[in-house]
Amino acid sequence: MTTAILDAEDGDRAAVFARLAGQLGFDAASVPNLDALWDVLRTDVPGPVSIVWRDHDRARARLGADFGRIAALLEDLAGERTDFTFVLA
Repeated sequence: MTTAILDAEDGDRAAVFARLAGQLGFDAASVPNLDALWDVLRTDVPGPVSIVWRDHDRARARLGADFGRIAALLEDLAGERTDFTFVLA
């Protein structure tokens, strides 16, 4: 299983995408927006995959609305892919 760890140090959406790209092996430049992130995580990243967002309360405060958008995308993806999990820790 591949596990990606996000935390509150990621100060904006681009930083979150870059961290995911680095840990999951895709090109960060290929994900300029949430739709592209969905596509890459849904079809291009082999499973099983687990994404854990540590210190999510602080991340939510730091990222604002982007936190909710990204978390919702990851939760939806967990419902779509049987080999994908998303955990707020």
